[in-house]
Amino acid sequence: MPSVCFYFQVHQPVRLNKFTVFDVGKGKEYFDDRQNLFYLERIARKCYTPTNQMLLDLIKRTNGDFKVSFSITGVLLEQLEKHFPDVMDSFIKLVDTGSVELMNETFYHSLAFLISKNEFREQVKMHQEKIRDLFGVKPKVFRNTEAMYSNDVAKVIGSMGYKCIIAEGLDNVLGWRSPNYLYKSVGADTLMLLRNYKLSDDISFRFSSREWEGWPLTADKFASWLSAAPGEIINLFMDYETFGEHQWVETGIFDFLNFLPHEVLKYDHLNFMTPSEIIKTYRPKDTYDVPYVSSWADVHRDTSAWLENEMQQHAFSEIIKLGAAVLRTRNRGLINAWRKLQTSDHFYYMCTKWFADGDVHKYFNCYDTPYEAFLNYMNILTDLKKRARMRKAATKKS
Repeated sequence: MPSVCFYFQVHQPVRLNKFTVFDVGKGKEYFDDRQNLFYLERIARKCYTPTNQMLLDLIKRTNGDFKVSFSITGVLLEQLEKHFPDVMDSFIKLVDTGSVELMNETFYHSLAFLISKNEFREQVKMHQEKIRDLFGVKPKVFRNTEAMYSNDVAKVIGSMGYKCIIAEGLDNVLGWRSPNYLYKSVGADTLMLLRNYKLSDDISFRFSSREWEGWPLTADKFASWLSAAPGEIINLFMDYETFGEHQWVETGIFDFLNFLPHEVLKYDHLNFMTPSEIIKTYRPKDTYDVPYVSSWADVHRDTSAWLENEMQQHAFSEIIKLGAAVLRTRNRGLINAWRKLQTSDHFYYMCTKWFADGDVHKYFNCYDTPYEAFLNYMNILTDLKKRARMRKAATKKS
């Protein structure tokens, strides 16, 4: 009986103020509250509010048989608490149904694992505490930023007590094997759920494409594809903003979602499960060996979306170098700013490669060019470095 596992990434970054060289040392704020509120209001109205309500209705209509899971980043949770408590309450109501599972990730949706394992652990613990405080649950499943994964990631996560981790189902790693089974990591006891990117992208990327041979995608058609899929589990992982934002209401995406659980449950051999239920029900079929850092980003499924060109590499190198000086200040404001600057989106905006899914880089991007994004980011780093030095000097004097 194949089990369908729906997982949604829910994230919005804290965007940066326009910051010129003339702003360095002037005490200007790094983060653009006005712009962040503008984007978040639109996304809450078009996606979070209607989709949360629909999921709640679907769970009730199916007597809890329809199940989904979320990873909601810490930086988004902070914004929702401050500006949209009604949206925050709707996520809490979903979790309270018992049919919705939450996962942990890095608090800042950051590239922390590529900075240091200690920094990575700290941000994961921060997110764990935030989820516990808001929802009263302790997640057992982990999902790294943009599903970044390697054997080393699995080892660290396993040592932190997580039973399972989300990863991309990479063709070059799987070979002849299917992502539709539970796998085990190499060098650790961590279990793995692999994204079926073909079926996931049918919804998140291709749903409204009239050039796609599968258009129009209806709930009964997609359910029939799931019914015919081989294996034991079908992992459908995607951005939550797929509903109403990436795919607008006019595309019929909400009608699709509204009818999908009913169409899936028509098949006696299909059901819905959360990740924790899956790892209790199924046994791993094989190991999944990834010695390098992979991800679900772009056609290359690696870290090149953030770290391919010289601008990205230089910016990332500088944020790493700045870490020791900022942490030594023990100033919560400076440390928080340094960690927000690790968010993967800032490096996305500097991307210069445009492939089939290049629009992901453009979406919610407030910069005209990647070069503008780079210069703006580096000006803020220069200012943060100066503030860290000033804080260190002031501490010595006192």
